[in-house]
Amino acid sequence: MGCTTILVGKKASYDGSTMIARNDDSGSGHYMPKKFVVVHPEEQPRKYKSVISHVEIDLPDDPMGYTSVPNAVDGEGLWAASGVNEANVGMTATETITSNPRVLGADPLVTYQPAKDGKEEAAGGIGEEDIVSIVLPYIHSAREGVIRLGSILEKYGTYEMNGIAFQDQNEIWWLETIGGHHWMARKVPDEAYVVMPNQLGIDKFDLEKALRDQEKYRCPCEEYADLEYMCSADLKEFISKNHLDLSMDGVLNPRDAFGSHDDSDHVYNTPRAWYMLRNLNPKTKIWDGVNAEFTPYSDDLPWCMIPEKKITVEDVKYVLSSHYQGTSYDPYASYGEKEQRGAFRSIGVNRTDFLSLIQMRPGMEKDCNILEWVAFASNAFNVLVPFYATIDTTPDYFSSTTREVTTDSFYWVSRMIGAMADASYKSSIFHIERYQERVMSKGHQLIGKYDALLEKESDAAKRMSLRHQANQEIADMVKKEASDTLNKVLYELSNQMKNAYSRSDA
Repeated sequence: MGCTTILVGKKASYDGSTMIARNDDSGSGHYMPKKFVVVHPEEQPRKYKSVISHVEIDLPDDPMGYTSVPNAVDGEGLWAASGVNEANVGMTATETITSNPRVLGADPLVTYQPAKDGKEEAAGGIGEEDIVSIVLPYIHSAREGVIRLGSILEKYGTYEMNGIAFQDQNEIWWLETIGGHHWMARKVPDEAYVVMPNQLGIDKFDLEKALRDQEKYRCPCEEYADLEYMCSADLKEFISKNHLDLSMDGVLNPRDAFGSHDDSDHVYNTPRAWYMLRNLNPKTKIWDGVNAEFTPYSDDLPWCMIPEKKITVEDVKYVLSSHYQGTSYDPYASYGEKEQRGAFRSIGVNRTDFLSLIQMRPGMEKDCNILEWVAFASNAFNVLVPFYATIDTTPDYFSSTTREVTTDSFYWVSRMIGAMADASYKSSIFHIERYQERVMSKGHQLIGKYDALLEKESDAAKRMSLRHQANQEIADMVKKEASDTLNKVLYELSNQMKNAYSRSDA
């Protein structure tokens, strides 16, 4: 399942926030409606059973509440996707990543085996369906998230390769699974950002340091400022036994050891990373032409870079809306060689279901410092909407998604806008750009307004009321703007119908 992730360290962001963001895309041939909700502690099961793999996991008795962007219809489980818990920890799961036959042969994925030919059913491991639900309600820091998920992977295994981001106010960690039971995690440098396009991405990993530091991170009750790497306890032996280190100089490159280098990567994956890096570091490297240092076909694109300027929410939205604007690969372009248009898989494709960006702002009270920005449908045509994350309910316009297509649902309105704008791109893109600018501007304005009100209020109940009031006012604003935009793009699309014009003398 296609996704794209960007992670921004606190010294790389415009306001000192840590930011994690990810698109989630439906599989081919269908949409999976999503909603934005709050899961309360009493709604969390004590024994979890996966719909896909049938694995059963006993969960702790003291879950916290958390926000979630789950599937809106029954099917293959919750797929909670992204959220923030009561301890102000965020996570997004998962970025489906790739591997190679050497890894998968050495540590096979743990797949579900139904009862057959007299053999009993065999449960599979965990996967994207499960990870947020069995981890986020129980962790109090990003590091704790890595440790909890790592221990679950070692015990139960996984049936797919995935990347998962954990975030708190101070740091971001990125975990990648390796085969069925192994894993590694690296802290995102504070001054850097990371881009991930459905490939195993970590390109540098100090295995010896990770193993030396095991006692530190196996005891999450203490903080250690120098932690940068974590991994499975037996990862060194696993690499050695299976001859996975391909380096000539003895310096482990995880992407070479555990990742893929298929021809399809150069169409589906690496071009997305290339475009994001090209936008955020346009002058650092040569990205185009015969002298390019990196191209859409490069297997050695950096996992992280220090940006040329500090990164904003708008920057994140722009790169995650990419259809290769400004290049000859843009499928909407009217310039360049026709054969190159649409040559690569875009980030902002029409089957995107949601985008969640979690922004943890410094220097504020903990009940109002986190904003969860949410968008539905194709990012090329949608808007990113900010909400206070420390809440106990979300506005109906964002939480009431069902299978029914209706203008009372922001998910379905966003789908309709995207479909119509795509089909009438040249005439509708002006309306889309104005829509995006208005919603982002008003979103910032309303958050600023309520930040000021919250700064003056000390009563906890009144502060909660203000956050709910802010979120509802933002939702009402978006509903009006979305309705107006739907009207405009419907008009533009209708004007392209063969019977849209009548003769003046008729």
